[in-house]
Amino acid sequence: MKLIGLTGNIATGKSEVCRILRQQGATVIDADQVARDIVAKGQPALAQIAQTFGESVLLPSGELNRKRMGDIVFNDPVKLRQLEAITHPAARAELWRRTALAFRSASSLQHLVVIEVIRLFEGGYASDCDEVWVTHCSPDQQIARLMQSRGFTESEARTRVNAQTPQADKVAKANVVIDTSVDLETTRRQLEKLMSEWLNE
Repeated sequence: MKLIGLTGNIATGKSEVCRILRQQGATVIDADQVARDIVAKGQPALAQIAQTFGESVLLPSGELNRKRMGDIVFNDPVKLRQLEAITHPAARAELWRRTALAFRSASSLQHLVVIEVIRLFEGGYASDCDEVWVTHCSPDQQIARLMQSRGFTESEARTRVNAQTPQADKVAKANVVIDTSVDLETTRRQLEKLMSEWLNE
């Protein structure tokens, strides 16, 4: 069994890579989804958030009012740290719980589990992975993809690309760099080759 940490900056193709890996039989755990799940209605982390920031961060349905929460922490580093002190430990614990469950429930000893974490290095997850895979394309491609898929202006897209840890830093630390600057079929062949090499180790 093998644990892969998958990362890469915004619009470098992580979602497509995850989709292909799932098709090839890997278990993929999305850290963004975990982060959403741990603040769902009824979860302890949401109760802590409401206790810390007040009931105004909840919708009438009892769910988190993400816009209100964002407005509170966006320009206030102290409040952002308060929020992260609640959510980060809960998300980390849940991600590793799901990872352990994936390994326990695997039907074969040759099973690949992938955790997709955009802050894999910054959050300290990389050291617990057998390998780190990084998706990579040019900044111009990232900007074009954001404009096409999310309707951003070029300025908005460029701001988001430039706000992240430099992609070159992640590439330098990777065991495997997945080139997503090419067409989808070529990316698929890269992943098939990686899976085949691993199965034949």
